[in-house]
Amino acid sequence: MNNFAFMDVAVQSTRSLWRFGQTVLGIIFRHPVPGTSIIPILPDGRIVLIRRRDNGLWALPGGMVDWGEDVPSAVGRELREETGLELVKIRRLVGVYSAPDRDPRIHSICIVVEADVRGDMDVQDTLEVMEIQAFPVNSLPPGKMSHDHTRQLQDYLNGLTTLA
Repeated sequence: MNNFAFMDVAVQSTRSLWRFGQTVLGIIFRHPVPGTSIIPILPDGRIVLIRRRDNGLWALPGGMVDWGEDVPSAVGRELREETGLELVKIRRLVGVYSAPDRDPRIHSICIVVEADVRGDMDVQDTLEVMEIQAFPVNSLPPGKMSHDHTRQLQDYLNGLTTLA
């Protein structure tokens, strides 16, 4: 093979690799990221909320589904990472929320579940969570919650299953 033929093969390989890289980046950055929010219910019926460090607002615990992870596993992992609590069981699907502006950071699709939990509340992820508190249903903190968690929690309290 002469130098020109070798260079042509190298250029074609580089172009193919570049096209593949563009496709992968397009899939990653031009598609919503799946995540979850958890409405954790303690044995006494209180709802556990976290106060986010990035914006100081109350929020439901949750986060992104990791590669190779199913949603129930992500629910258990995120609950442990953010609250120290253990997932007992997922009670029900509250909704799937997909509005492009629901998360100010990225376009994400959030699967919201109600879950029975137990254990001691303890901030595990101090970079993300400032505070954890359990609230009786009739004494939830007033005001706007982070992201679209106000709507998620209201849909839960109204007994809805939402696709939005």
